[in-house]
Amino acid sequence: MEIKILGPGCPNCHKMEEMAKAAVKELGIEAKIEKVTDIIEIMKYTMSTPGLVVNKKLKHSGRLLPTPEKVKALIKEEV
Repeated sequence: MEIKILGPGCPNCHKMEEMAKAAVKELGIEAKIEKVTDIIEIMKYTMSTPGLVVNKKLKHSGRLLPTPEKVKALIKEEV
């Protein structure tokens, strides 16, 4: 599984990354988690950060963060 966290490095971007790592651990799955900070790469998926991409599918984007449970559910959809 491939997970990308899209964002320039703001506090919400770091929080999204933490939630994704925790979700992967709780689900007991193997995943490569990549932090994407390049604006050109981010814009291939969205113009709103932070973003969560799972297996090349945009699952969430925007300033309002999902709950940790929602992040886990979004990742689990792609297992």
